Amino acid sequence: MNILVLCAGNSVRSILLEAILNDRGGGRVQAWSAGSHPTGSIHPQALKLLEEMDHDTSRLRSKSWDEFTGPDAPEIDMVITVCARVAGGACPVWPGQPVRAHWGLEDPAALPEDLWESGFRAAYDILDRRAGALLKHAIETLDPSELKATLDRIGKK
Repeated sequence: MNILVLCAGNSVRSILLEAILNDRGGGRVQAWSAGSHPTGSIHPQALKLLEEMDHDTSRLRSKSWDEFTGPDAPEIDMVITVCARVAGGACPVWPGQPVRAHWGLEDPAALPEDLWESGFRAAYDILDRRAGALLKHAIETLDPSELKATLDRIGKK
């Protein structure tokens, strides 16, 4: 299952979920993240947290969602937005017919710097719980409507 995680800047929340899904997925899923207006870099606190949690960060980078719209792009099964700005806006047409869901949460980078450690950890914990809940399901065998309902339920937790 190919999962594309979207956020405007692709520097924190989408990066966190990409790393979590790829590590927890055990090869069942391939996750990428991208942004509508990528910052071009990963927030240093996000990298620090992922490294503390023993995630491989060597392949992570901030990138545009345009990379996933061309003829050589992977066929996407799921698109998960993690910020309201992208969820409420127009998105490109993705190869395939991906199921879309919104797992919104506040951007911890918007917090004062002295709250980053706790804010980033809280965002990570929410995304980790949601990824775990998704991976408990036989997502490969769900029809699109069941997958959409599952994603929507998880996004409300």
